[in-house]
Amino acid sequence: MDMLTYALGALSPDNLGLALLGVAAGIIIGALPGLSATMAVAVLVPVTFGMAPESALIMLGAIYTGAIYGGSYSAILVNTPGTPSAIATTFDGYPMAKRGDGDLAVTLSTIASMVGGMVGVLALLTLAPMLAQVALSFGSVEYFWLAIFGLTLISALSEGSTLKGFMGAGFGLLLSTVGVAVVGGDIRYTLGSQVLLGGIETVSALIGLYCIPVLIDLVATPESHLKVDEEQRGLRLREGLGHAWLGKFNLLRSATVGTGVAILPGAGGSIASLVSYSEARRASREPETFGKGNPQGILATEAANNATVGGGFIPTLVLGIPGTPPDAVILGALMVQGFRTGPELFTTNASITYTFVAGLFLATCLLLPLGLLIGRYAFKSIITIPKALLVPTIAFMTVIGTYAIRNSVSDVIIMLTLGVVGWLLNRYGFRPSPIVLGLILGPIAEQGFVQGFLMGRASGSYATTFFGGPISITIIALSVLSVVYPLIKERRDRHRAHHGGASPQETSS
Repeated sequence: MDMLTYALGALSPDNLGLALLGVAAGIIIGALPGLSATMAVAVLVPVTFGMAPESALIMLGAIYTGAIYGGSYSAILVNTPGTPSAIATTFDGYPMAKRGDGDLAVTLSTIASMVGGMVGVLALLTLAPMLAQVALSFGSVEYFWLAIFGLTLISALSEGSTLKGFMGAGFGLLLSTVGVAVVGGDIRYTLGSQVLLGGIETVSALIGLYCIPVLIDLVATPESHLKVDEEQRGLRLREGLGHAWLGKFNLLRSATVGTGVAILPGAGGSIASLVSYSEARRASREPETFGKGNPQGILATEAANNATVGGGFIPTLVLGIPGTPPDAVILGALMVQGFRTGPELFTTNASITYTFVAGLFLATCLLLPLGLLIGRYAFKSIITIPKALLVPTIAFMTVIGTYAIRNSVSDVIIMLTLGVVGWLLNRYGFRPSPIVLGLILGPIAEQGFVQGFLMGRASGSYATTFFGGPISITIIALSVLSVVYPLIKERRDRHRAHHGGASPQETSS
């Protein structure tokens, strides 16, 4: 009963208004390439200092929710993920937009984000202490194997050639080693340049590899950016709900995966969406349509990355360990308000915690009307703006967004360089996703491996350290399955096709 009373506090006019404002601001900031959810939350933290603790947390949670969802707009409409969590949304979102279904893709993204967000919040409300214990059982070795598992997903992400996918991932891993080493502090591959000393910033590389090739192609080709459908089809909500109902198991599975990955500190929404996309493609009866505009691909990635919002708060609130980078900023705001994480939050300060969780649920529900409204105007704007205006506008936003990450001109130079390299590689069949995946997972794998290596040397057994734990064995088995299963399925499909083609001849003879 007390819990219900606390939750009703989220419905006060002030908290309702802050949730509405936070979601709208988050959507707009998240849609701009380079302005990540972390930045959106960090910029607005000082605004919340004068508010009541529960109102401040509701506003920050709403901004976070909106920003993660907003990243899908630019992923769908200009093939540039607004946030790293939306990388996998480009795979099917942009092809849908190119064929004139961008409005449907935005609607699907909105529905999936709402469902995924709700599953994450419900997990936070009901399973927080138990799931936090799972996060504690992950050590450095388990993180190393988790990163390897993520890299094996390249076999699912590679369009055309798996070999080129692995080569792209190798290039991404190499880029991740530039600068100061994660463990040890050695300086590597900087070529004596101050510009490379800070390493390759992930979001800068992401903007360069995804956005610059699109801009070059827009300038180089006379055709319009997206197919313009003269028939006004509105929000296409009914059609979107139909796809969501058909993919209900895909939605729930992806939201569960997103919540599970989010409780592992540092894993983040990008890994969650990639794992969910891979699983959706593996489970589909039409895996060959993924990457060509399959609605189920958008449902999988957006459900997963929004589930990380609620999931990430589980280790943040229970253990004081941020599940994702925006959680770290919100944890700082929590401490500024004078609160300590742990069981105390669910007992002494239960009123604030449960009001915040209810506010997060409210913000997730607001995604549907606000997302559909803003998304409709975003799509209409993108398809009606002439290329002569669209290209310089996007180019300006990418430069400003990249510079704003660390206030560094070096990041802008690296972004532009990687953009040109990405465009050249794209012409030879090397896609940006494996490169970005290698860049994101490289530091996680390196840190886990070096720490595991040191632990193995101290214990006298490397094998026991790396292969002795049940979690490690499970992740290794999943990694092997991730690589082998597509090959087995491809061989089985070939066998069936061959068998199906031979039967008529045998019958006729």
